[in-house]
Amino acid sequence: MKKKKVNLRDIKPNLEVEHSHDDGHDHSGNSSNIKAYIPAIISFTMLIIGIALDYFDVSFFKDWVRIAWYSIAYLPVGFPVVKEGWESIKKSDVFTEFFLMSIATIGAFIIGEYPEGVAVMLFYAVGELFQNAAVNKAKGNIKALLDVRPNEALVYRNNDYVSVSPETVEIGEKVQIRVGEKIPLDGILLSDKGSFNTAALTGESKPDTILKGEKVFAGSINMDGVIEIETTKEFKDSSIARILDMVQNATARKSKTELFIRQFARIYTPIVVFLAIGVTFIPYFFVDDYVFRDWLYRALIFLVISCPCALVISIPLGYFGGLGAASKNGILFKGASFLDAMTKINMLVMDKTGTVTKGVFKIKEIKAINWDEKEFMKYLMAIEEQSTHPIAKAILEYKEEGADYEASEVSEIAGKGLKGIVNGKTVLVGNKALMTANNINVLEETETIVESIVLVSINNTFSGYVVIADELKEDAKETITALHKVGVKNIMMLSGDKDSITQKIASELNIEIAKGGLLPEDKLNEVEALKQNSDNKIAFIGDGINDAPVLAASDVGIAMGGLGSDVAIETADVIIQTDQPSKVVKAIKVSRSTRKIVWQNIILAFGVKVIVLILGAGGLATMWEAVFADVGVALLAILNAVRLQKMEWS
Repeated sequence: MKKKKVNLRDIKPNLEVEHSHDDGHDHSGNSSNIKAYIPAIISFTMLIIGIALDYFDVSFFKDWVRIAWYSIAYLPVGFPVVKEGWESIKKSDVFTEFFLMSIATIGAFIIGEYPEGVAVMLFYAVGELFQNAAVNKAKGNIKALLDVRPNEALVYRNNDYVSVSPETVEIGEKVQIRVGEKIPLDGILLSDKGSFNTAALTGESKPDTILKGEKVFAGSINMDGVIEIETTKEFKDSSIARILDMVQNATARKSKTELFIRQFARIYTPIVVFLAIGVTFIPYFFVDDYVFRDWLYRALIFLVISCPCALVISIPLGYFGGLGAASKNGILFKGASFLDAMTKINMLVMDKTGTVTKGVFKIKEIKAINWDEKEFMKYLMAIEEQSTHPIAKAILEYKEEGADYEASEVSEIAGKGLKGIVNGKTVLVGNKALMTANNINVLEETETIVESIVLVSINNTFSGYVVIADELKEDAKETITALHKVGVKNIMMLSGDKDSITQKIASELNIEIAKGGLLPEDKLNEVEALKQNSDNKIAFIGDGINDAPVLAASDVGIAMGGLGSDVAIETADVIIQTDQPSKVVKAIKVSRSTRKIVWQNIILAFGVKVIVLILGAGGLATMWEAVFADVGVALLAILNAVRLQKMEWS
């Protein structure tokens, strides 16, 4: 189906990320569509020849020959613009730049300024080409995501691997991925291990090693050997599909700045048109030597300058640049409005587990009493093999030598722990309540341990304990320091984990305010209380289903995209694909740089336009200055916006 022609000035903040268009312009950024440049080349060549003939006062280049020559030179670049202006008028949208450029250049022909009429439209067309290239460059990072969309999946069906579209693969099917191929769907690794390039998802180029039974994500590239996975999601629900959907719709939510400028441009343009009419006729009543041609020329300059090109294009482009730069770094903003909102954040509230900690339990300490540690752990592991608790999983990761022990008659004591027989000995594994119920005295030092602790009794004698703790993420501590440096002074931790553990983690990270043992509604109440102070602009970082209400209530909700639940990711405004809390600092820096560039463009555009408008009204500016005030400033503003793609945020 043929698409409606899209002009650069009509670009709304919706990302076009298809591979091809039918608008006759080269959106791919390559030189395959050289036809787009031919009209400008023809007009430029004829303009230069015409100016040379004028300069040397060639005899035949007079009257109708001269008019015909410049008219032909005008048509390749002028006709498309005049046509667009007419189409806009038919839709009751009169005061467009196409209308303004048409009236200004046709007016130049009427008063005999043929070279200037051609030159203004030529530079306008060349500006369009450069702007188109700039837009493509700014969208480059976003469009590049399409390159990681898998095209096929090798699925095991009817005792053979067949190539099918990823969209047709069902949950639970076995898929084979060869070296260098992209994982087509989210799943669980069936092979012993694999090495993956996850740069498309996380922005990190470092290969990620995954072990059997762990999650793998669509869009990752298999780096080492043939592997097999079992799919856990349909393609439409996979990581890469979700990212593409979020990025494609990212700018559907326009920023307040962008909305204001677009609304302002609709009012500003007709005002300048009526001022131009005033510049033409009002001096007749006040100027003794009034010459209609001179004042019409000044009015035409007014019309060229009045085009709000630099504003209407460079501002959305600034946000495109910010969104693209963020996605390149593994940060997905769901809308340009959240880039603006992030610049105002002065308070950060965070969850603990999965946000600043890895959300994975590890053995922190083993204390065996009158037992060899390895022997002690064999008894403990034999019992824990019968449990599915995350703590049991952490204990079973302990590596011991020799044959494993087997447990029998294992039973669960609700809320206390497990009991069983190992090597003919009665083994109790659990909390203090379990030991107290069986009249077993434990060491006093266990009372001071705030982390999760597993107490062990063998043959009715207290035999030791194992401390299990969640590990801090490598960048957690530096994140807090960096947040303070960028002006986020107020940081609070809210956790569902017990308060003693929450306070300990907060202390390690130098977070002054922390509260543990909270239910989801408690977290929500805490944030709502903070919002009572209108000066607080709050961002909340979380990853779990229980964080969804707070993510929705905060000014900016930030979810961890790797470990985070689907509900949290859907609710949040910003997604951190790498699960690194330090990316929050980078998100703040990207958003501030984006806003800074947007305002630089606004000031640049208005400043130059006002100056040239005044000069034009006073007869001190020609069409050439008018062209600079329009196309030139637009190009400068766009080049400024493209700088976002080059910036580094350490």
